[in-house]
Amino acid sequence: LTVFPDSDGIRRWEDGFVETVLRYAATPPYLRKAVWDRRDELEYAGVLPPLRVRTRTGSGSDESGSLRQGIVTEVGADGRVRVNCGLQHPVSLPVPDGMATAEGERVTVRVSSRRPVRAKIVDESPAGFAVGRAGLDAALERDDAGLTVAASRHGEELSVTRLGQLVEALEGGDDAAETTTEAGTGDLTVAFGAPERGLPAIVGTDPPASGETGDDRFDLWLNTVPNQGSEVVRTEEAVFATLAPLNLSR
Repeated sequence: LTVFPDSDGIRRWEDGFVETVLRYAATPPYLRKAVWDRRDELEYAGVLPPLRVRTRTGSGSDESGSLRQGIVTEVGADGRVRVNCGLQHPVSLPVPDGMATAEGERVTVRVSSRRPVRAKIVDESPAGFAVGRAGLDAALERDDAGLTVAASRHGEELSVTRLGQLVEALEGGDDAAETTTEAGTGDLTVAFGAPERGLPAIVGTDPPASGETGDDRFDLWLNTVPNQGSEVVRTEEAVFATLAPLNLSR
């Protein structure tokens, strides 16, 4: 999940506000106090809907070999660190060879047993999702950006037929050439507007006609809430409405 700057939003909410709130929401509940403590930006974080992001692998916390996020609370001189990973107490674990850890750093812990505790730090990406920050151009120019879609009420209305064409394009099928030069990679990047400004205003372009765009950064402008019946769809609503159909499988 990449947050890109919007000059109007920065003036209203200060730089980094949205990123901070999203990072907090993506942090496992058992780590939030240690990671965030008390911050003005999080004054109303209690009203955020619980994401229940999958912060560990396995069907339950007791499953053998499950991966969990942890935070280093203390660094020892003997090549060991104390890690808070949501167990009853922080655990002392050896640092793998070639891995450097510092106090406050997040690590991934593989728990093989809770009673007695058997765990180790592993060099693997934690479960859940990461929140990053980059300019819109940088996000769209990533090597793994794939098909770039602008979510907007001014875009082409998403239909069953069009959705099938998009899936075909992502998989490199017959309709690929009509949609994107990055077809077949399976990668997809979707850009959303801000709560009070849509993408046309943010990128400084006129609203597109019939799904076309004069902004060559996007392969497609797409309206995933056709006949919405309201002038504005909130960003958080647009995220659900867009990612749900685009993640459908055959």
